[in-house]
Amino acid sequence: MPWPRLREAAVVADGAGYGALWVFDHVAGVSVRGDTMLEAFTLLGALAASTERIALGSLVINVAHRAAAITAVAAASVTAVSGRPFFLGLGAGSSPSSRWSAELRAVGQPIEPLLPRRHAHVEQVIETCRRLWADDRAPELATVPRPSPPTEIHVGVGSVALATLAGRLADAVNVAWFHPGRDDLVRAARTAAERADRRRPLGLTTYVPWDAGLLDPGHPERRAMSVAGIDRMILLVRDADLATLAAGPAT
Repeated sequence: MPWPRLREAAVVADGAGYGALWVFDHVAGVSVRGDTMLEAFTLLGALAASTERIALGSLVINVAHRAAAITAVAAASVTAVSGRPFFLGLGAGSSPSSRWSAELRAVGQPIEPLLPRRHAHVEQVIETCRRLWADDRAPELATVPRPSPPTEIHVGVGSVALATLAGRLADAVNVAWFHPGRDDLVRAARTAAERADRRRPLGLTTYVPWDAGLLDPGHPERRAMSVAGIDRMILLVRDADLATLAAGPAT
């Protein structure tokens, strides 16, 4: 959607009691059947300045688009502008054969063909963020921005290998609710989290296409999410009926 419409919907969501606004990270609208696409961190800064209460998040940042340190600085900048929590959702990026790769080929963006290398890049970004944001970071990092309040790192997963990495290193794992391997992905992430020396429990986030019925905690899918231990549900909105959006979630 064009920025004025996005801003209008964001302001409505901010006042309606939703927990967070999440943005995509694409270079073109074709991937989500749109006419255009705004750059993720630019959009997050604009949303931060246009809203007052609602948290912000990325679903998900393609780690191939930016150097690891730039991603860490960008995430810290979002919290500096908003003064609110930011959920840094990370993704490993597309394979050359994925439908998501068309936009990258069109603009000449290199695509890493090997899955283990794409996963290694996710790990590098997480480790860079932890190092740059640490309380005991090196003196030469003293003027690198650090997020306040602290930023949660989420990893969007579509494979057991990446779910295992997320369970070991991230604060939360994000999986599509209707993914055919959803239960296996959640199990792999939780098993890895149990084996790791974690400071706090692994969060579990899911995303689903917009359905106003899902605003009701009594909806069958919402009850199933509760049983599965889902901490946060993200509704993917292609276009916003502002009246329905303004009704807000039941809880």
